[in-house]
Amino acid sequence: MLLSTLPASTAAQSPGPAASAPSPQAPQTRPPVYGYEVVRTFPHDPTAFTQGLVIRDGVLIESTGRNPSSVRRVRLEDGVVLQKQDLASEYFGEGLTEMNGRVISLTWTNGVGFVWNSADLSQTARFAYAGEGWGLTHDGSRLILSDGSPALRFFDPASFAETGRIPVTLNGRPLPQLNELEWIDGEVWANVWQTNYIVRIDPASGHVVGIIDLTGLLPAGQARDPNDDVLNGIAWDAESRRLFVTGKNWPSLFEIRLTGPR
Repeated sequence: MLLSTLPASTAAQSPGPAASAPSPQAPQTRPPVYGYEVVRTFPHDPTAFTQGLVIRDGVLIESTGRNPSSVRRVRLEDGVVLQKQDLASEYFGEGLTEMNGRVISLTWTNGVGFVWNSADLSQTARFAYAGEGWGLTHDGSRLILSDGSPALRFFDPASFAETGRIPVTLNGRPLPQLNELEWIDGEVWANVWQTNYIVRIDPASGHVVGIIDLTGLLPAGQARDPNDDVLNGIAWDAESRRLFVTGKNWPSLFEIRLTGPR
């Protein structure tokens, strides 16, 4: 894993101002590394194998994997599941985003995606795509998908036709294992699977322009399986400018603020 060359986190709980977005950099430039501080901790369903996460109007919309996989609306304050739709047993749920009143979710290896009404999670359509589905977000005009490879793929949100892709590089080298995605202030933020890192990607160049080190976010001993119960889930409330993160089977969801860079 390319990120293994980064120094161990020394600023994970350091106070400091919220970090501003860096400008795009050449791939040879080592991107800045940000720490974090926890603003608030919320309950989270410890049986939710989190795959996709967004927040709209103060309510979380979350997709989960395993059997049964699900799409759900969750009350932020106490983690109560307000509505839930289970996927058929042949589908392993993956990433999710919300766009113009539609919740769009992926499956891992089935090549099938689903469209749900964001108000009541009733299923309204399904679509097909090639390859695996991992993470999903959008930039207002394009869906952006990760599939575990060192690339981001772009799709038309009306036809679901693939319209392009861009390689993702860190220090000039391909960065695979991009998982859950979120669009934040003109960047794609991506969990890197089985690490404590979120990378900030310039969608025009594919260069990683920032790294967020979330080492130590979940208290020691709360992950039952350190290889499986990993960091995954980024939700950005653009209106209140609040950032939320969680993980697979984590008992907590965290509102965090970035510190640094270092």
